[in-house]
Amino acid sequence: MNTNLHLPPDEQALHAYARRVVARLDDNASSLPYDISERLRASREQALARRKKAVPVHAPQTATLIVPSGGAAALGWRGEGGGWWQSLLAAIPAMALVVGLVVINTAQNEYGTAEVAEVDAALLTDDLPPEAYADPGFVQFLKNGGNQQSH
Repeated sequence: MNTNLHLPPDEQALHAYARRVVARLDDNASSLPYDISERLRASREQALARRKKAVPVHAPQTATLIVPSGGAAALGWRGEGGGWWQSLLAAIPAMALVVGLVVINTAQNEYGTAEVAEVDAALLTDDLPPEAYADPGFVQFLKNGGNQQSH
């Protein structure tokens, strides 16, 4: 009986290929040495144990932040029933990003304001009137280094 009738054709082909690979491996399994076959058996049991812990395909899924025992964080999918606190924990990185962007924006605004205030203070305390800086002749004088000699 074919249990893959409800699958799309590409997945049916994938399952057929997997069955052919399993059959080929089973045919040659009897010729393997005992230690290799025992290691393969133990690996199969570990894989099946991990597979049993996996979330069923039909369960509703939500994005959560998963931190495995290795310490590296990853975005993973878990079934429903995690609770409101898991949603809150998943939102913490986004909130930290928003707070960081606000702090950076505030710091840049303060730096820009301080820079403009410094220029304004230099203009107002200078011996020259501010209109002199707008004079094209004065700009040319500054470009020449202020070393114009009278003839």
